[in-house]
Amino acid sequence: MISDTNLPVTGIDTHAHIFRTDLPMTAERRYAPDYNALPEDFLTHLAGHRISHGVLVQPSFLGTDNSFMVRALRQHPLKLKGIAVVDPAISDIELDELDAAGVVGIRLNLIKKPLENYTSQAWQTFLSKLAKRKWVVEVQREIDDLASFLPAILESGVEVVIDHFARTNEGIDPFNPAHQDFLDLLSSGAPIWTKVSAAYRCNANIEQAKDMLAVLRLAYGHSDYFLWGSDWPNTQFEERTDYTSQCRFMEALLPNMDERSRVLVTNPSRLFGFQPLDKNK
Repeated sequence: MISDTNLPVTGIDTHAHIFRTDLPMTAERRYAPDYNALPEDFLTHLAGHRISHGVLVQPSFLGTDNSFMVRALRQHPLKLKGIAVVDPAISDIELDELDAAGVVGIRLNLIKKPLENYTSQAWQTFLSKLAKRKWVVEVQREIDDLASFLPAILESGVEVVIDHFARTNEGIDPFNPAHQDFLDLLSSGAPIWTKVSAAYRCNANIEQAKDMLAVLRLAYGHSDYFLWGSDWPNTQFEERTDYTSQCRFMEALLPNMDERSRVLVTNPSRLFGFQPLDKNK
């Protein structure tokens, strides 16, 4: 059994999913797993790669029933935090319960979905509740229209996390106006974080991932808003990659140890509120 002691922060995997096949799944799901991905398995992967902490992301096929993830957060409160999927009409009481359990944000999986009107009063009221709790809004969407709606989300005061290199299939091209609009948002100093993770979902090899990282780094002017996640258990790509492969890919992507430390420790600790171990206690 993996112990839940107050470990020093040696690394934070900010993107992993847990689920069981017997959990209720949404009717509109595009995918359903035929295997279990248990919290104990994830913690074993963390320990085996000298990564101390993790952020669980509610998988889309489980919809707004975050109970399985919440149980894991409550069982391992010193090691794990969570990103939930919720209905914007969720009550304050329910948000407070999720907050107390270790949830630190919500996810909007917008792949192949029509966009909502995030300037509406209903959405702004909901997003302001998240900002009040210092939660993030994690967005999975292709790069091509991110700049068209991210400002409306940011207007509420939340910080935004962009999944997986902004899910581009042909790299990040500064000569593409839509891509440049997104890069301009990063250059503006807006609180937008990017996960340099799951390059395989962008059909990118290591050299292409390095090119994307370089473009993003240039736009930001620094590495202080990069995050990394294993994307374990790599749903729909299980035959192509695994946890060890993703760690090796990350090491090749981030060979500079100072930048790697920022991406694995400093940045996610700051964003998600992981506290380094106080050696005086």
